[in-house]
Amino acid sequence: MQKRGPTYKCEATTLEGFIQQLAVGYVARRYFFYVSGRVPKRLTPQEHDARLLDKYGVAISKWSRYRRTKRTGPGGRPLANVQYIRYRDFWVLLSTAGYHRFFQEHVQLAPGGLATIRQYQDVRQTPVVFGGYTIGHNGKASVRLSRRAYRELKEQFLQVACLHRTTDRLEQEFRRSPFESYGGVTRQMFALLKAVNKARKTAGLSPVPRSCVRVKRKAVKPFEPVSIRLAA
Repeated sequence: MQKRGPTYKCEATTLEGFIQQLAVGYVARRYFFYVSGRVPKRLTPQEHDARLLDKYGVAISKWSRYRRTKRTGPGGRPLANVQYIRYRDFWVLLSTAGYHRFFQEHVQLAPGGLATIRQYQDVRQTPVVFGGYTIGHNGKASVRLSRRAYRELKEQFLQVACLHRTTDRLEQEFRRSPFESYGGVTRQMFALLKAVNKARKTAGLSPVPRSCVRVKRKAVKPFEPVSIRLAA
């Protein structure tokens, strides 16, 4: 069993921190291949973390990761690096392209044994979906509302779009949106605003101003204890 580095942090303390680290810390740095899941009930989250960190040699220094990118494995392929993150019982294990146990462990023989089926996903083709977000990559890391979250949010806004003559209540609702203002999310929120204003125009009501849509994302420390954050 490999000895884990004592400073590797993998437990995000908030959903916002989890999404930020996954998108900005990993996917933006070309950790495109992933497997994800829920911690089995027979294990504590910490036991599950320890097993995966040890099995895949995740907890290494930045310098060690850099050195791996300069080395090659079988077939002349560069050695890959892996990262791991968990929020509550949901976890994601990610890898860069190259040679690594990650890829060996996540393939299985197809019926007949003549081909293999990969069990890992490519975030560029199949985004990670969690907490109302999708995290993908289309030339750069992309964070958007999931289809379900967007649909439900649109239904909620359209239900109250024409209930009030003034726009105060709707402006508050847009400002209090629980979703962080990543570029993709912001564009979706403006699309929602457009749908709301279309309904209000049909009803002869004044439009909700664009200024109520938040366009700046607040950066967080993904692994900072919540108690420290609240005390700050």
